Formats: sequence, structure tokens, C-alpha cells
Amino acid sequence: MKSSVIVFPGSNCDRDIGVALEKMQFKNQMVWHKETKLPKSDLIVIPGGFSYGDYLRSGAIAGKSLIIEEVVKAANSGCLILGICNGFQILTETGLLEGTLLKNKNLKFINKDVYVKVFNNNTKFTNKYKKHQILKINIAHNEGNYFTDTKHLDKLKNENLIAFRYCDEIGNIDDKSNPNGSLESIAGIFNDNKNILGMMPHPERMVDEIISNNDGVNLFSSLFN
Repeated sequence: MKSSVIVFPGSNCDRDIGVALEKMQFKNQMVWHKETKLPKSDLIVIPGGFSYGDYLRSGAIAGKSLIIEEVVKAANSGCLILGICNGFQILTETGLLEGTLLKNKNLKFINKDVYVKVFNNNTKFTNKYKKHQILKINIAHNEGNYFTDTKHLDKLKNENLIAFRYCDEIGNIDDKSNPNGSLESIAGIFNDNKNILGMMPHPERMVDEIISNNDGVNLFSSLFN
């Protein structure tokens, strides 16, 4: 399976996701943001980091990059797109995903391991997980507070487009287990066709028991499957 990772000035998780993809046997290429053509790809990843230093707002400038036009075309043709952290923010800036990521409720940068619950395991991104499986995954963001309008929120819930929600270690979902104030404790969402996933947690950081855990592995094995 062929993957491409888009690299922007300020990306700091591009190599992490590249290592994770190669570990999972993807044939991966790194693509600089000024490129105007994408390699043939089954999966395109927009990684975490602070593209363009988060000037204006997170993901705003990256969303206008040359390569993004090709990403949008690929997404609309059905290519799998994964946006992690800043990548999620960029996907909302392009309109590929609805909603926005606001500043965390405590107005501080958060970097810690949190628990999330799998809410839809019937997708190409999540089929190796069990429904309502609890994962421990790292987050590292300043703007991870997902918000959308009431109509879209109803659609997310009614059409099973919520991928992950923040929870505690036994699966309870409440304000205490919500690290950033995200609406309905949403940690990740799909688009209508479920070929695009945006998520704030970093699965690429959880692929090795020695340095973290392997709770992120099944996301990549789902895609490879």
C-alpha cells in the first residue's frame, strides 16, 4: 500500500508518522508543500505540528498551500486521507471536514496521554478495533477544542461519523475526561463518505511498547487491511 505524508514548514510529526507507516509496511513518500503533483497514493497523511508557526490560526496558511489542491482532488476521488492534530485543523480549513478546532478550554497547551473510545469501527480506518474499545493515546495541542453547529453535530451522531471520543480509563465520558472542552468530547470525525478521518490524538506515537504502547497500531493495520 502506498502512502504520502505532506510536509509543511513547522511540521514536527512528519517523521514520526513516516516511521510508523514504514513499520507497518507502507511504501511511504514525503511530499513537500510546494509540490504541485502527488505521487500515486492509497493514503495521504497530513501530520501534526505547527504549520507556518500557527500564524493567523492553526492550519490556516497550510490550507492554502499548492499541494493542498491535489489533496482535495484526491479526497474527492475517494483517496483515504488522515489528518492528525494540526492535520485535522488543516482539513477543517480546506472544508474537507466540517467544524473547527478552538483553543483548549484552559487556554493552555496540553501534552499528555489520554483515553479515547472507538465509536465507529466499521470504516477503513478502524476495522481492526472493537466498538467502544478504549485506547490510550497521546495528545499535544493548543487548539483541540472541536466545535461545530447543531445541524452538523446531529448529522455526526445520526450518521455514525464520530470516530473517537475522549473518556476515562474505564470508558466514562464526562467533563473530567474531556481534556480540551471539545463538543461532545469528540476526538476524531469522518467525512460523509468515511474516506477522510481527522483526529487530535497521535496514533503514530503509540506503535511501540518500548516507548509508549501499541494502541495506535490497529489504525494503520486497519488501513493496510
